[in-house]
This record gives sequence, C-alpha cells and structure tokens, in this order.
Amino acid sequence: MLAAICAAQQRNEVVILEKMNSCGRKLLITGKGRCNITSSLAMDEFIANIPGNGRFLYSAFSNYTNQDIIQLLKKHGVEVKQERGNRIFPVSNQSISVLEALLKELKELGVKIKTNCRVKEIKTQNSKVTQVEYEEHGINKKVQADKVILATGAKSYPNTGSTGDGYEIAKKLGHTIIPLKPSLVPLEVLERKLVQNMQGLSLKNVGIQLLNQENKKVIYEDFGEMIFTHFGVSGPTILSASAHLLRVKKCEELLKNNKIILKIDLKPALTMEKLDMRVQKDFAEFKNKQFKNSLDELLPQKMIPIIVELSKITPDKKVNEITKKEREGMVHLLKNFTITITKFRAIEDAIITAGGVNIKEINSSTMESKIVQGLYFAGEIIDVDAYTGGFNLQIAYSTGYLAGLN
Repeated sequence: MLAAICAAQQRNEVVILEKMNSCGRKLLITGKGRCNITSSLAMDEFIANIPGNGRFLYSAFSNYTNQDIIQLLKKHGVEVKQERGNRIFPVSNQSISVLEALLKELKELGVKIKTNCRVKEIKTQNSKVTQVEYEEHGINKKVQADKVILATGAKSYPNTGSTGDGYEIAKKLGHTIIPLKPSLVPLEVLERKLVQNMQGLSLKNVGIQLLNQENKKVIYEDFGEMIFTHFGVSGPTILSASAHLLRVKKCEELLKNNKIILKIDLKPALTMEKLDMRVQKDFAEFKNKQFKNSLDELLPQKMIPIIVELSKITPDKKVNEITKKEREGMVHLLKNFTITITKFRAIEDAIITAGGVNIKEINSSTMESKIVQGLYFAGEIIDVDAYTGGFNLQIAYSTGYLAGLN
C-alpha cells in the first residue's frame, strides 16, 4: 500500500493486485490486533534492532521515517500514542483505523485495487519487465506494466495471504532465495509436563537468558514479559530471543542435542542475598505453615507447585523446619529457573520470516532488482528481519515507499 501511495504521488498509473478479498489482512493482526505502527526511536537506532541485514535499509529509512508514517496517519485522523519499549500504537487501539487511513490515501490518489487476484508470473523481454499475468476469480488475465513492485510478504501467517508465492515469482526471474526460517517465533521445550502445568501464565518483569551449553556462551539476554504455553514458551522476550537463536552456528544440531537452555530470573530486581532475606522474612511470618502454603506472597499461584517440586523440599514440611541449605537452594532456583529448548515452532506460527530475496541482488537505494529492469521489491519478501516493537512494519513502509519513489 505504501509502495502504491508513493508511486501514485509520482503521477504514475498504479494498480494493486491483491490476492485476498481485501487489502492489509496481515496489518490487522499486528500488535495483537492493535497495530504496533512503528517505534519512536531515532531512525539510526532502528538498524541495531534489525539482526537480519539491517544495514541494507539505511537508504530506505532515510527516505521514509517513523515520523512520515505518523504524519500520513494523522492526515486521516489517526492519532497515535507511545507505550512501553518505544512502541507506537493508534489511540483507538484498533489496527483497522490504520488500515482505513491507508485505504483513504490510496483512494484520494486514484490507485486501482483489484482483489482476489493471484499473480502467476511477471513477464520480461530483454531482462525488462513487460507484463503481469494473474488469475481473477478463476479467469486468466494480464496487465501491461513497465514497472512492477513485488510486495507479497513472506510465509508467516499464511491465512493472511502470505503463502510464499513471491519467492517462486522472484526465483523464476533469476533471483536467489536465502533459505527461509521462522523468526520471532515461540519455542518448544523438553520439559513439556512442567510448562503445561503453567500454561497461560504470563510473567512480567523477569530476566531471561538463552545459553549455549556447548561453549557456555550467552546467546541472548533480556528483561520483560514472557508466557508459558502448552508446548513451551512465548511472549516478547522469547520472540526476540528466537531471532538470535536462529543465527547461532549449528543451531539445529545444538537444539537436537538439548544444548540450548533458557534460564529465567524470577526476581531480577533482587540480588541472591536480598532475595534470601526476603524469603527469610516470609518464612518468619508463615513459620507454622506447611512449605507448600508459604509462597503465596512470593510467586504466582500456578508456579507454586512447580517450585515446591523442583526445590526438593517436602511440601508438607513446616516452614520453621526448613534448613538453611534447603532455603538457599530454593533462592538459587528462583534466580535460575531453567528449561531446555528443543525447537522453534513452525514458520506458520512465526510473526515474521527470516530469509528471502538475496539483498545482494537488490539496489538498496532504489529497491530495484539488479537482475531484471523495472522489477522492485518491498517488505518481508526481502531477506531482512527485525525484533518486535514496530520495526518490521517500518521496514515494510520504508522499502515500499522507496520502491514507489523509483
């Protein structure tokens, strides 16, 4: 949509061929349906949040910034607000308001939108784009075009229309596709029964570390929110951790051999000593209670039986009978709650896809193909990917705008 807006502003005749029955299906589900429009960080700080080929985007980001998208939305009455982690959302808390603003702009600029059109092939002559062949309601059609922008998205959330067609089209035209991997994706764990007992429990303000047991190195550390699921772990800190994990050498092999562990610090604000003092205070208060009934002030309800079991302290033991060694063991457990990561969830469950059209075959200052004249790329089809926080959407606007500009 941004590509079409910008191309139309250059007085081009623009047609969007949309595979689904309406535009922006994926935009509607971003930010849990609230649309995390962008980040409020300075544009030069965006690159640090893009582990997948961030430097390729310098030109795109300088041509179209977070302020530009905010201004465009404001023009159509969409006010924005900032939330934790520099995230920008619409005040309405509804992604539909963002989509409607973009559709209004497209309408004002006279862009034609054809829905239910599945693009089959981009035709070329002498390595130049000439026409697009597509299927509309089962009928084969074609449209002449001297410039085509391929902005089909990737392979995540296929029910929104991104089923990987764009890669096939690009490949047919001679482009290399860097192998696709899920990024910003939940992780599965070895200790299934353990996490299933805590399914749905969201932990806020915890510290996490992903560790490679083989070389004892920290792959990623973060602070914030995570959630337990029936298969493992998810939530913002885990999703960002997954983007790092997929870039670890021999990642698949390490996961298969149970060499990747997730360490959770349940009380990151307290040192081991401070936490021990806090536990002693609680124990003094509940000295006549059984151990299993003494942790209500310290932990969420769903987690208590798990910690009791892992601490190896007899559940029915009176608090005043717990030894110093047992108590210190439990404190250590609260600071080092450890589970083993076994694999990534499928690409269909990933927020974004890593991999895609090789950036070496795209001119970063125009988004034009270096192989086919008149062919441009925008968004997630390119081999770029970022953390959560509005960065991936900004990549989409900025690359789309730059492609449209050229």
